[in-house]
Amino acid sequence: MSKPCAVIVDTAQSSHVQLHPVPVEAVRLEDKFWEPRRKINREKTLPSQYKHLEETGRLNNFRRAAGTFDGPFEGIYFNDSDVYKWLEAAAWELACGPNEELQAMVDECIELIAEAQQADGYLNTYFMFDLAPERWSNLKDKHELYCAGHLIQAAIAHYRATGSEKLLVVARRLANCICATFGPKTQNKREETDGHEEIEMALVELYRATREERYLKQAQFFLEVRGRGTIGGSEYHQDHEPLRDQKRMTGHAVRHVYLCAGGADLVAESGDEAILAALHRLWQNMVYRQMYVTGGIGSRYEGEAFGRDFELPNERAYTETCAAIGSVMWNWRMLQLEADARFADLMELALYNGVMAGISLDGENYFYQNPLADDGTHRRQPWFGCACCPPNIARLLSQLPGYFYSVSDEGIWAHFYGQSTAHIALPGGGSVVLKQHTKYPFEGEIEIEISALEDVPAEREWTLFLRAPLWCSSFHKPKINGKSADVSKPKSGGANYLSLHRAWAKGDRVSLSFPMPVQRLEAHPYAAENQGRVALMRGPLVYCLEGADHRGHDLRDFVLPNRARIETDERPFLLGGITVLTAPLEHCPLNDDYHEMLYFTHQVRPRKCATQSAEMTAIPYYAWANRAPGQMQVWIRTR
Repeated sequence: MSKPCAVIVDTAQSSHVQLHPVPVEAVRLEDKFWEPRRKINREKTLPSQYKHLEETGRLNNFRRAAGTFDGPFEGIYFNDSDVYKWLEAAAWELACGPNEELQAMVDECIELIAEAQQADGYLNTYFMFDLAPERWSNLKDKHELYCAGHLIQAAIAHYRATGSEKLLVVARRLANCICATFGPKTQNKREETDGHEEIEMALVELYRATREERYLKQAQFFLEVRGRGTIGGSEYHQDHEPLRDQKRMTGHAVRHVYLCAGGADLVAESGDEAILAALHRLWQNMVYRQMYVTGGIGSRYEGEAFGRDFELPNERAYTETCAAIGSVMWNWRMLQLEADARFADLMELALYNGVMAGISLDGENYFYQNPLADDGTHRRQPWFGCACCPPNIARLLSQLPGYFYSVSDEGIWAHFYGQSTAHIALPGGGSVVLKQHTKYPFEGEIEIEISALEDVPAEREWTLFLRAPLWCSSFHKPKINGKSADVSKPKSGGANYLSLHRAWAKGDRVSLSFPMPVQRLEAHPYAAENQGRVALMRGPLVYCLEGADHRGHDLRDFVLPNRARIETDERPFLLGGITVLTAPLEHCPLNDDYHEMLYFTHQVRPRKCATQSAEMTAIPYYAWANRAPGQMQVWIRTR
């Protein structure tokens, strides 16, 4: 095996992609939005989560399986996966720099896992207790392959971050056990798959890390066998039809986006055009029919599932944090496949809104569901019995620097903006140090400096690709060293990327300006609950009203006039430092007659109270529920 490179998804040798990611440790974030959150993730979130893993018996389950602890299995049957996701998050954090405290937790965790593994490679603590059910006896519900997938991904992350193969050896033994067990009936194997997708992504990545063809073939088997009714044939499990035939997102939201991410991984290696076409259909259905304005997905509490097209309730929105994270994972893979900025745009929308609302500003409390309206009773919790979301958020924050850039034969692609320094190897030799100077996401002025060039001949030309966000309807032509720059067309891909081609020199500076006017967004006419309402967005951030800013008024009584001028106001000491939106509102409270009737005729409609003047203060959606409990709503009445 070659020297590991700490990339999240390694497409370096994939034949059917246009882009290749850069290592997580190659980008150092220095901004005031992401890096403070990553610091909290390192110093508070990951240690506190490890404490929860210990206190809730998840680690004792491994000790019990290894014979070093005497006690019952604790928690839900897929609790092993929470340990593995935490371990992956910690591994990506270690890739960014040494951390003795975190390293000690990781080492202890790996030791427990290795000791628990059985002789034939099998590992799942729920099935390794006395009187436990037979292994592989209920794949539809018990998630053995799902747990195995998270172990494999944690092992790959640890290997790429540290160079140690200790956990990778465990993961490969488990993967070999799986390969020996599952496959076509003609080979006397079990022709079925797991009720929760995850193993597909993991096995493709294990193939990329080891170049063992059997892992890729096994991933393809699991993807192809789904949709044949082997686990019941339900839409909930995406077992109703093969992926290549699917036309709309359905069933459990996290599972479906994980399936699509696995499908994209397979396309990157095989070039399967039918699966790629299906991914395009499903993406369009999700984005244009089933996605919230925050990038959240999965509208139904029942089954944590996608609903019908345009079924997008606000207060009853389920929008699981893990589903938004799964959307990021899928879109990242599509971005590497096609170099199309629409995938980066959707990642950005989900990251700033659908994902970051899932964790408190102090980094120790979490949302499982992320509604778009609330009466003040939905609050973040320090942990859950089903704790899939907390370590998933930690994992994403640890990975985050690795999403900022990709490379291709033509040059370097900047997907996201934030104050940072990146050391990026150029294809064909040499490397570049890029410095971003910006206050993004609250300001749209960006300067990218060529801080250093190493082993790059002065006459060598290469291209810098800069994403032009789709939320920005118009922007100024980029400048190089103060002069307007010529924007060329990429040879392939590059939709909505600004392409700057030249022989770059140390000290060159590219200036970008993406205006950030406040946008009033309207919903599709079939999204009935939001008719006559607007959502406010500025740059990549969706805004909301919160009771704490409106003196106890019922937020449902506010109306934002169409002609009201919306201003921005920087509040450096509010909610970690934010820009709020202010505007004059109309406060239209209901009179007491409305409290005595639910339905009425037009003739006896109660009289309205006199309209009063009020002032709107809207905060970024990600920041809600960090103060005293109160109402929240994203969609505001207008006229």
